[in-house]
Amino acid sequence: MQPNLDAKLPLYFIRTMKSHPITDQVFHLAAKANKNLTLDQLLASAVARGEGRITSTGALAGDTGKYTGRSPKDKYTVADDKTADEVWWGDINQKFDADKFDALLGRVINHYEDKEIFVRDAYACADPEYRLNVRVVNETAYQNLFVHHMFIRPNENEINDIDPDWIILAAPSFMAVPERDGTRQENFSIINFTKKIYIIGGSGYTGEIKKGIFTVLNFTLPVDHDVLSMHCSANIGKNGDSAVFFGLSGTGKTTLSADPERKLIGDDEHGWSKNGIFNFEGGCYAKTINLSEENEPTIWKAITKGALVENVRFFPDSDVVNYDDVSVTQNTRCAYPITNIDNIALPSVGPQPKNIFFLTADAFGVLPPISKLTPGQAGYHFISGYTAKVAGTEEGVTEPQATFSACFGAAFIPLHPGRYAEMLGNKMTENHVNVWLINTGWSGGVYGTGSRMKLKYTRAMLNAALDGKLNNASFENHPVFGVAMPTEVPGVPTELLNPRNTWTDKSAYDTKANHLAGLFNKNFEEFAEGVNQDILDAAPKASASI
Repeated sequence: MQPNLDAKLPLYFIRTMKSHPITDQVFHLAAKANKNLTLDQLLASAVARGEGRITSTGALAGDTGKYTGRSPKDKYTVADDKTADEVWWGDINQKFDADKFDALLGRVINHYEDKEIFVRDAYACADPEYRLNVRVVNETAYQNLFVHHMFIRPNENEINDIDPDWIILAAPSFMAVPERDGTRQENFSIINFTKKIYIIGGSGYTGEIKKGIFTVLNFTLPVDHDVLSMHCSANIGKNGDSAVFFGLSGTGKTTLSADPERKLIGDDEHGWSKNGIFNFEGGCYAKTINLSEENEPTIWKAITKGALVENVRFFPDSDVVNYDDVSVTQNTRCAYPITNIDNIALPSVGPQPKNIFFLTADAFGVLPPISKLTPGQAGYHFISGYTAKVAGTEEGVTEPQATFSACFGAAFIPLHPGRYAEMLGNKMTENHVNVWLINTGWSGGVYGTGSRMKLKYTRAMLNAALDGKLNNASFENHPVFGVAMPTEVPGVPTELLNPRNTWTDKSAYDTKANHLAGLFNKNFEEFAEGVNQDILDAAPKASASI
């Protein structure tokens, strides 16, 4: 169904918002403030302003401009009394001077003078006990549509009475002057935890909005509420058993968490509290490169009326998106409300998890297809956040290349990774949770020699863990990585369970296993100061004799 592009816009004249010093200044300066527009109104505004066009499915296709991805080198945190001794400062969490922030904030506010703006009040965190009220000011209707989809949407009875905890000012056309403003270049995203303000300038990429608030929650929830924040997907079974899935791109996180027998809680960001698991978001932000109904039916079907598709191109003389066209960027994306998916949990919460899965696509062919982790091992592999790139995925990658991302989301964690890992271990012990390492990658040799683990076998191992069929299984420990490998899993050939057995050349396996262990240990050196002894003791033994 196509949106009504002639939709009248009466509501913004009568919408009211709770007063806030920052947004009050912006409203005073702006030529027109469109407050909490409906879906039809946002689509009509975006098209009328030339920000996008409607696709054959009723989605809005828009471009994000010069920046088609996040700019991690231009992300900063204000250093002050609240953050000085808490934040893990370095290349990821870069310090920004508080006085320079105040000056830059003033210039961003003044930038809205005589402009038409779009403002939205929304929530983050599906558990009301930890709910964060967020007010977002956008220069564009398409960015406000993104906020509508990705944050939790208040109902009509709540929308006018939200008192914002955090303010986000997104100003894509505001360009910083590095010499004056203290930024690296014209674009920036800066979080001020004391003033609860997040400013974005010089970039129209919507992901900066989403990941900025994720960073906020990665600080406030652990520090203020003893809630573990997680970059993961989560689902819930018919028996009320929650499961959590961690994994970097290409490991199968989206595919494996989308289970027809289990309801999706969320696909990207969650908290783990005394109450259980809860989604931070109200929508999904998925990659669309080479998207087809066959390879990603859930995403394909969700791109309906009002969904947002970014940086895509069309088949000639049509309004049909060509998802194979990556002429703008390979990071083409779509955003849509989670309610566009059929098999979801409503509300987006679940009880204490029974199982946690760390997914990796090990292109070295070393790690077992499934193994059980102790709390110390869970902390070690959580901090490591390992997967591997295969040859040909990037220019210059000619052989498997190890990739590590702390806590499976290094770019968004403001605290030392050991803080999150220790919380994970405590919650794992308190709630008697099983943590599994699942290798969806290669067996029988490295990439190019061995073969990738069949999805049906990975599913069988996953289901065996979820159904409790491995609770009384016998295990053997991997001699280098120390993880416990089941000796039998229903529906899986026994010879696959110990990876060494799948290699023809056993000495070659031994060499590669020690090589990978060395890469793990080298990567972990920067985290060693700040983790407990159980985690340190869980390191693989690179010199072990197999």
